Amino acid sequence: MKTKLAHVRVNVKDLDKAIDWYKSTFGFEVAATWPPEKPNYAHFESENGATFAIMEHEDYPSLGRLNFYTDDVEALWIELKDNVNVIEELFSTPYGTRKFTITDLDGNELGFVQD
Repeated sequence: MKTKLAHVRVNVKDLDKAIDWYKSTFGFEVAATWPPEKPNYAHFESENGATFAIMEHEDYPSLGRLNFYTDDVEALWIELKDNVNVIEELFSTPYGTRKFTITDLDGNELGFVQD
């Protein structure tokens, strides 16, 4: 069976703070929140690939690692490195990619990779 990744979600402690962090750090724009009365979920616009979402949830923390592909990992590294918690500095992998890894406000690991 072939599959296609369409949606990735991480749990966060505080939805509003997490939204602000993802918006200010990466320029992500919220596409939708749910439920309308008192949102505990938000997902961000995505040009290509999986939808990235966050959810305020009692199972926080449920730490994970997400890899985002980028066309210019060097420029992104220079832009972010002094303003985020770095787990892995920019390096070349044995697989021919370049990447670095940071954490978001809730400790989820976010990898940024360039082929």
